[in-house]
Amino acid sequence: MRLFSVVSGRARLLFAQAGVALAVAVLMSGCGDNYRPVVIPIATNGPAPQPTSYAVVVSSTGSTTPGVVTIIDYSGDSVMTEAPIGPGPRDFTLNSVGVLGYTVNSDGTISNFGITTSLQAKNVSYSTLPPTAEPVNFMAPSVGLWAADRYGDFVDLFSGLPEAFNLAIPVSTSGSPATMPVFIAGAPTLPAQREYVLSQNVPDNAPMTCNLSPTSAPTGVAVPIEIRNNTADSAIAVGRCPVYAVQTTDLQRLFVLNRGDDTVTVINSNKNTLDQCPVPLVTVPPSNVPTCPPPYNTNQNGQPITYHPVLPLSTAALTAANAPPNCNMTTNPSCGMGAIAGPVYAEYNAATQQLVVANYDGGAISVIDVSLDEYGNDSANFGTTYTIPVGNTATPNPASVTVLFDGSKAYTANQNDDSGTGNGTVTVVNLSTHTVEKTLTVVGHPRQVASTQNSEFSKVYVASPDSPYITIIESTPTETDVIDTTVLVEGTVVDVRTTTQDGYSRSNNNYSSRAPGYGQPCNLSPSSMVSAYGPNYTLDDCHAVP
Repeated sequence: MRLFSVVSGRARLLFAQAGVALAVAVLMSGCGDNYRPVVIPIATNGPAPQPTSYAVVVSSTGSTTPGVVTIIDYSGDSVMTEAPIGPGPRDFTLNSVGVLGYTVNSDGTISNFGITTSLQAKNVSYSTLPPTAEPVNFMAPSVGLWAADRYGDFVDLFSGLPEAFNLAIPVSTSGSPATMPVFIAGAPTLPAQREYVLSQNVPDNAPMTCNLSPTSAPTGVAVPIEIRNNTADSAIAVGRCPVYAVQTTDLQRLFVLNRGDDTVTVINSNKNTLDQCPVPLVTVPPSNVPTCPPPYNTNQNGQPITYHPVLPLSTAALTAANAPPNCNMTTNPSCGMGAIAGPVYAEYNAATQQLVVANYDGGAISVIDVSLDEYGNDSANFGTTYTIPVGNTATPNPASVTVLFDGSKAYTANQNDDSGTGNGTVTVVNLSTHTVEKTLTVVGHPRQVASTQNSEFSKVYVASPDSPYITIIESTPTETDVIDTTVLVEGTVVDVRTTTQDGYSRSNNNYSSRAPGYGQPCNLSPSSMVSAYGPNYTLDDCHAVP
């Protein structure tokens, strides 16, 4: 019996093995030419990637205590990091690639810091200004740092990391006096041809002339500085109280805002001259308007070209010779312009080739066509101007404006648009229809706005010197221009910038600082300044927040 059971067990084992072998053979035979379905995974589209963009805020906690830099993430409105910088920061800018920030501080130092979410106090380095330097403005191209220095009327050049003082260039040349240099604009990347320095030609001890009496100031100049040899060219005449300038991204035109006579001076920065006819104008009947004679009035294709050395922003500056091409002064003598403008800030939008100007004294923005033809000449539409009032009150004082990257909308920081709320406003302007879409109340009395746009998503950051909050306005596919949130920072805000305006490139179009005074708005509106300090308030008053 025992032998039989062992044999029987072995038989069952052999039978099972044979069954397994048969099953494998059947399966293998089915793998020949027979069709087998192939499963292909279907890729799904996730949400659009958010841009690598940050809002960078500099705030002051007092003239002798460390300032603070705060970095806010675009995608989540989160404070990514805070770090102490030099005491009493007065002036702030980012460089043209949005990776370095600079402040000038009350102790005569410059803070240098990288824009990174890991920024700490140990990563902030400091530069020392020359002992007598009184910097008014900083410009930070891709390499180096430039400062407009009113002491001695110089441009100070810095280089290295941290930036160290390298050279002082006089802005006055033989036969071309230039005093009170207040602003530097020009090429964002180096090497390039030249940068431009705006000088107001007022006494160096009168920094508030262009705030208190801009219309009585002398005419200013723009001084070209040749980068190849760091020397000044002959000055180019501009208007009264030049306070700000914008370089086009193609480096073809530079626009100078003249607060004292409500004009924009246009410089052909490629030729380093005013944007004017190279020969004397002639009067041609029946219009009898001075025009540029042949062959300078047509391009290589025989198409008409025009020249615009001056663009008017108000009826005080408007003449038959400079009237916009979309205006017939016979039927519309004002061309839609106000009696006063007082331009203080502007942005150039490459997508639409428009210049959008904040007219602080006139309570409006000017939207100006500055398009060129294929040869770099002013197009037939160059100078076409639309004037759009903003705010809710008679004197909103738009202190700045930002334009979305696609050129669809502009947002103005209305510093004095206080209808009893204790706060100012931001006006949203449709740049296609040239109409106001809405006006939003924000926290504080705003002086600066900055924006980032990524396809259907955009955010606008609003900074008020009398508030510790940054107001964020958001647009998405489902919501349009709503206040998304407010972000609390330490101290009072000095300025806000964004590292990029389009959300994907390493390109920052706003690389010049903008301190109060010298014709730029103070930290409070003119009426508030007079109430607090009287009609002859000083530069220190202008920087203060009572």
